[in-house]
Amino acid sequence: MSEPENQQHSEQWERELLSRLAFATLNEQRRARKWGVFFKVLLAIYLVALLFLANPNLMNVFTSEQNDLFSEEGHTALVELTGVISTDMEANADTIIRGLRKAFKNESTKGVILRINSPGGSPVQSGYINDEIMRLRAKYPEMPFYVVITDICASGGYYIAAAGQEIYADKASIVGSIGVIMSGGFGFVDAIEKLGIERRVYAAGDNKAFLDPFSPEKTADVQHITNLLTNVHQQFIDVVKEGRGDRLNGEDETLFSGLVWTGEQAVELGLIDGLGNTSYVARDIIKAEKIVDFTPKPDYFDRLAEQLGVSMATRLSQQLGLDKSVELQ
Repeated sequence: MSEPENQQHSEQWERELLSRLAFATLNEQRRARKWGVFFKVLLAIYLVALLFLANPNLMNVFTSEQNDLFSEEGHTALVELTGVISTDMEANADTIIRGLRKAFKNESTKGVILRINSPGGSPVQSGYINDEIMRLRAKYPEMPFYVVITDICASGGYYIAAAGQEIYADKASIVGSIGVIMSGGFGFVDAIEKLGIERRVYAAGDNKAFLDPFSPEKTADVQHITNLLTNVHQQFIDVVKEGRGDRLNGEDETLFSGLVWTGEQAVELGLIDGLGNTSYVARDIIKAEKIVDFTPKPDYFDRLAEQLGVSMATRLSQQLGLDKSVELQ
């Protein structure tokens, strides 16, 4: 083979090699894109699964907006209050009030049920919800409003329930705890003295550092906080008496002592009106068996990030004995 032919053959071989390399690179890029799409779809499925695991009710409960299309015949509106009543929890006044307003306002609503499963919490948040229920009942006087208790309705939960036209529970539900508590933390005075620790605290105002766990307890401080709790307790008692009226068994001296009772006992005490669940109240009392959930659904991912920081700060405060929050109990 002559030299020109060798050179031509070499150039042709180089072109074929470059062509193969180009096609191989192109095929590799196509495979990479396919795998990229696959993993993105897989991630999306994973995130959706997490969302439904965080709130299983999304699979089987229509939201109020979806159900408006199918409510011409009328429905019972349901709002859920679950867990500790606090500004940084799902059972906060803003969320519950928003759901109640939509439930009362909806033209197809034949009656409203507030379903409570709560051990209590903030007296302020509970008061906000109670006040709003009374306002809504006055604004919509023809709208029946009932409270249904599931496992527990104690303390701040019952503070809210007292605003109901009638209250129903299961025979084994826990009801009551009409009282107020404030955690006093721990006293570290003797401990820091033995360890040789010097306590330094600076305050403007003679009583600004009252109930300091690292300082000796003062009689005047204890008396002041006792008066404060007694005042809040009396507010609680007044709300219950206003809501329940002569249905309460006024002869029982333990009624406002902070004790709890079963649903069966609560009927006898006048704390509730009868035994029954949500379906019973909707079907037999409101006469609208179809139930539409008006409970606002939180953004779980945003709330998780928000509550993580709050939870860490709260736990640290509790560990140091600095948490002086007041709770209805």
